[in-house]
Amino acid sequence: MSKQIAIRLPDEVVEFIDAEVRAQHAPSRAAFVQIALDRERRRLIGARDAELLARLSGDPDAFDGLASYAADLDTGLQ
Repeated sequence: MSKQIAIRLPDEVVEFIDAEVRAQHAPSRAAFVQIALDRERRRLIGARDAELLARLSGDPDAFDGLASYAADLDTGLQ
């Protein structure tokens, strides 16, 4: 399922998106925005996971805590 939303972007951002679409780095404006948002969501999840891992005991093999924490998350990633 998806929802349509309307957003306003500065002209230079739209020009950048259009250039990326013309260069075939994305099939459409909507696809470009979706790719960018997915990438940002993954970056934020990775940063959160890295912060959690940094708080672990200092044991470089202490991934059990991270795995347990991640198993309880609903990230929305498919």
